[in-house]
Amino acid sequence: MQGSANLNLMIKAARKAGRSLVKDFREVENLQVSIKGAGDFVSRADIMAEKLIREELMGARPTYGWLGEESGETAGADPTRRWIVDPLDGTTNFLHGLPHWAVSIALEHKGEIVSAVVYDPAKDELFWAEKGAGAWMNEGRIRVSARRNMAEALLATGVPFGTKKTLPATMRDLARLMPATAGLRRFGAASLDLAYVAGGRLDGYWERELGAWDMAAGILLVKEAGGFTSAVRAGREILESGSVIAANAELFGPLSEILREPT
Repeated sequence: MQGSANLNLMIKAARKAGRSLVKDFREVENLQVSIKGAGDFVSRADIMAEKLIREELMGARPTYGWLGEESGETAGADPTRRWIVDPLDGTTNFLHGLPHWAVSIALEHKGEIVSAVVYDPAKDELFWAEKGAGAWMNEGRIRVSARRNMAEALLATGVPFGTKKTLPATMRDLARLMPATAGLRRFGAASLDLAYVAGGRLDGYWERELGAWDMAAGILLVKEAGGFTSAVRAGREILESGSVIAANAELFGPLSEILREPT
């Protein structure tokens, strides 16, 4: 596997965290769990995984900034570079023993994601990309799907839980898209949804209420695999908006049009 020094560092950190998470996943019933909010749990495994990643990345690049789901944001001496990390995307799946969760690491340079890793330890699938170098899964190049018709499209989304405010909008999305597509899925890990769009397993994905760490790596994967991404509200920056639409070139327009229809 060839890549930049930063990408190789990210892969090393993701695999290290993944090994730790797999050990805890095997003993999921014994995890020490604290409640962070309704339906939004944080576990000892989650915190430990972020600690391992931070030690690996910041130990090698101490001047870079940091944005992590658990530890928040830390400015770096180098204001142009920032790690964006979700140590355990799909925490609820993890805590229920569902083997669908991932480690997500992105590197931002001057406001643009330039390197991305999404690692699924349960399946040992490593999705990675660098700006201008394509998208890959393990040792093979990946591309978005070639489907052209919405009626044949398999889409994924996230359904709001707890106190999230986007449930009415999401229900409208579902009502509009379910009759128009081949099916909708709700897997519970945004980084993997985006990686699956990049790999052609899904034809499109959208979600309205996300953290930057949920999607930073995934949006580069989709772009480097030949797909398109945007915020749900046109004209906004994806990471700042907290929302994303991702699809192949043929379906991105129709999907965006439906999602942006006035109520």
